[in-house]
Amino acid sequence: MKITLRQMEIFLEVAHMGHLTKVAEKLGLSQSAVSMSIKELENIIGYKLFDRINKKLALNEKGRAFADAIAPLVGKLNDIEEEFRNDENNGELLIGVSTTIADYLIPPIICNYMKTYPQVKVNLKIGNTREIVGMIESGAIDLGFVEGNVDSTAIKQEMVGLDELIVITGDETLAQEGKEGFYIDNLLEKRWILREEGSGTREVFLTHLGDLASQLNLFLELRHPESIKNMLIQSKTCLSCLPRISVMKELERGELFELKIKKLKFERQFLLIYHKDKYKTSLLNKFIYFTRMQLGKILDQ
Repeated sequence: MKITLRQMEIFLEVAHMGHLTKVAEKLGLSQSAVSMSIKELENIIGYKLFDRINKKLALNEKGRAFADAIAPLVGKLNDIEEEFRNDENNGELLIGVSTTIADYLIPPIICNYMKTYPQVKVNLKIGNTREIVGMIESGAIDLGFVEGNVDSTAIKQEMVGLDELIVITGDETLAQEGKEGFYIDNLLEKRWILREEGSGTREVFLTHLGDLASQLNLFLELRHPESIKNMLIQSKTCLSCLPRISVMKELERGELFELKIKKLKFERQFLLIYHKDKYKTSLLNKFIYFTRMQLGKILDQ
């Protein structure tokens, strides 16, 4: 007897949920059918794959090794099946987008894409860079667009553009005083508002500071750039580092002011990321090409 795709799918669901009843409900099977599938799989392999702990099934060392080995295969087979079952311009894409890209870059791109391919549904998941990376690693999304560094052996990444971060404040007097620019160490004692941990914006800024990061007076952490901008405008005394693209309107209106920094430039890459074992369907490849072209036009402007 050989292992079937259905047995592997049921095994992965049980590994994820830990309860036969929940898996049975999700897959529309009886609990006994799920249990029998797991037993048959264990008989074929010749090893027990689960331990029963506190009324929950938990993978043992053999089970973990088996799950790691088959998860990419099952994912690829499901992707291939989906591609050949659907027209190449018809289907659903699960796309992860980091906060800055979601707010300031991706909306017009997605709107143009859905006008061009009305039969395709695009499901956007928004989070910080760390969260999007986690979704890619777990297979929860097809691909992601993030900024900052991605340190994962499971992920492939392609640069799709460059972004500049700038230091800003609502303090016009300070901006006037620093027309010739500031050395960053002379500003570290000011009250700083940064994005939360896991944000690509925060990571790039602190990485560029290097050893000086420990001297930064971190006054407040906020999850969203819009919240940071509002705090800067209201407080008039705080500083932050945000993407230029996110503050252009406020700079033009004179609500926020850029502080030039001597001998230090905060740059980062916009990245397209996907799992190394991801099977890229023709639908997904078309979406990647479309978004790369649109993103390039926006950034050039």
